[in-house]
Amino acid sequence: MNIYIGNLSYKTTEDDLRGLFSEYGNVSSASIINDRETGRSKGFGFVVMDNQDEASTAIESLNEKEFGGRALRINEARSR
Repeated sequence: MNIYIGNLSYKTTEDDLRGLFSEYGNVSSASIINDRETGRSKGFGFVVMDNQDEASTAIESLNEKEFGGRALRINEARSR
């Protein structure tokens, strides 16, 4: 399942995301979206988890949780 994570601190790294979600199961990938021109984080990212149940538990547990001084917004990513 592809998971959207919004309202990230600009200092959050992909390793931070991987560590946060790995508490709930196996994380296939974690990525933070950066601005093409500045290289600075746009404040959101994505995590891919293989197991649907683990991903759902992670979403329920982490949505609105404070991380890096900000309340995260987490839900299943919609396709483009």
